[in-house]
Amino acid sequence: MRESTIGAGFARGLMEMAVSKGASPAVLAERSGIDPADLENQDHRIRFASYIALMRAGKELCNDPALALHFGEAFDVAEMSIVGPLGGACETMAEGIAMMNRYAGLAIELDGAETTDRYQLKRSGRRVWMIDTRPNANDFPEVTESSFARMVCGARRYFRQSHFVKAVHVTHPEPEYRAEYDRIFQVPVIFKSNKNALLIDGAFLTYKTPPSSRYASGILSAHAEELLKRLDRSKSTRGRVESLLLPVLQTGDARIDMIARKLGLSRQTLFRRLKAEGVTFEKVLDELRHTMALHYLSENKASVNETAYLLGFSDPAALSRAFKRWTGSSPRMMRSKD
Repeated sequence: MRESTIGAGFARGLMEMAVSKGASPAVLAERSGIDPADLENQDHRIRFASYIALMRAGKELCNDPALALHFGEAFDVAEMSIVGPLGGACETMAEGIAMMNRYAGLAIELDGAETTDRYQLKRSGRRVWMIDTRPNANDFPEVTESSFARMVCGARRYFRQSHFVKAVHVTHPEPEYRAEYDRIFQVPVIFKSNKNALLIDGAFLTYKTPPSSRYASGILSAHAEELLKRLDRSKSTRGRVESLLLPVLQTGDARIDMIARKLGLSRQTLFRRLKAEGVTFEKVLDELRHTMALHYLSENKASVNETAYLLGFSDPAALSRAFKRWTGSSPRMMRSKD
């Protein structure tokens, strides 16, 4: 089973929060196994297990058992993920929740949460339960704490007069820092509930977001869709093979045995898994080279000789033969078009 991941922006925000409260960045990196360089791009993916280790290290080093609540209170999702600006680009809060469901995996990708909407709405008279259906939530309740605190505090910042949350229900037991729940949420909090949910005023779903925040909706959506495609591809065996092939193309060591070893699989198991997806290792390698050749040549990022080297061809002539097979044209003709 593929490991769950989280957007690097969330890990970066949490690390910044812990450092601001006195934790050593070097110790946080060591304890979590996260390379700070991997946090520079918020769209990068971090192992969810590493994020859990980071949260636990932060709580200990900061002597703050309520760190997850404080993280959600202080950091808006717009500071950490494209999901935030996309929410602002929605016309109503109901549309915003639908958007969160579509792109939830860009924030936190969790096994078992992919077949249904993570956030489900259930009416209760004039009020609505917004239920977080994240599986096995009590294994790491800090996600519930930070996400609920972020939703409530973020909405307060946008709608200053709105007291839209009427109650908070969580499935985990009451912690020793119960007072922080009361301070942050300012409504009744029920522990050991049968659901993780916010009870909200139904009218809140029709609230309009500021028009100024919707100007870049098309651009944001296109970027988010591309990120979603990448995430989906990374879940397939083909996607995982491609991600391992890219760094080694130029070495000429793009062999199925090497990739199988990196995946912890036998050669035959990898062959069977790729076959189940309708491809062979050779086809994946060939199509990846085709894609990268177009990338390098169509935008004049590299010469023909350099492209041949970057893609692991023995010489430019070998690249030319492959390019002719792919496109019916030569690589030099491709470069001359630009």
